[in-house]
Parts: sequence; C-alpha cells; structure tokens
Amino acid sequence: MNAFTSLLNGHPLVFFHLLSAAGALALGIVILSRRKGTRSHRALGWGWVLLMSIATITSAFLNNSTIPHPTRLPNIAGFTPIHAFTALVSVQLPRAILAIKRGNVSAHQRAMKGIFIGGCVVAGLFTLLPGRFLGHLLWHSIGLA
Repeated sequence: MNAFTSLLNGHPLVFFHLLSAAGALALGIVILSRRKGTRSHRALGWGWVLLMSIATITSAFLNNSTIPHPTRLPNIAGFTPIHAFTALVSVQLPRAILAIKRGNVSAHQRAMKGIFIGGCVVAGLFTLLPGRFLGHLLWHSIGLA
C-alpha cells in the first residue's frame, strides 16, 4: 500500500487537505501565468477559491489530536503557528472577492497574490518540514529520512 492510500485510509481529513492544497498550488500557478480578466480567468479563479476554501476549512480541524506525529513547533491546544495561515486565508479570501466585485482590481491582485504566496507556498513549505506529519511522510516515502 503506498503512502497516499494509507493516508486516505488512516487520515482522510489530512488526505483531502493535501489534495485541495496541492490542487490550489497547481491551479494558482496556472492562473498567475495567464492573462487576467478573461472569462477563463474568472472560471479558473472560482475553482481556485473553492480549493483554497476546502484547504482552509480542513486545516482548521487538523491539530495534534487528529495527526499522529506530534510536531516540535510551539502549540496552544494542539494548534501551531502554521494555523495562522488558516486565519489569514479565512479573512483575505472574502476580502479579495469583495474587492473585485467592487471593481478594485489592484486590491484584488494584492490579496490573491498574498494568499497564494502565504497560504500555498509558505504554508506548504512549513508543512514539509521534517518534524511535521506530511513532511515526515514525504521524506520517508522517498527514502531521505
């Protein structure tokens, strides 16, 4: 049984969080590399919003009680500093949507790029640290730990 199958069977919430976060990262790269303001940009953008929303909601329920490998990061009631990204995205995503609905393109662009960098790239890098659950899973599955 490979690592992803065992993750789905043992920790479905982590699996769906990983799937939505990886999808948001990939789709975000596509969106950022394409022309903005088109019909396809809006359609892909709503897909990205959905993936980021799923990743954010699932991350709110991931803590030391739902993940078997304890983290070395400081935590309060099972929540670590990486959960700050959950709060960031929860606030910024609706603000970015509201900004574009009001015609404020520059605020929308700043917010969406910030969410992508903070919520996808930086949070993803923190997630892959060797002491974290997914980092442990990755590094062991490729034989580096």
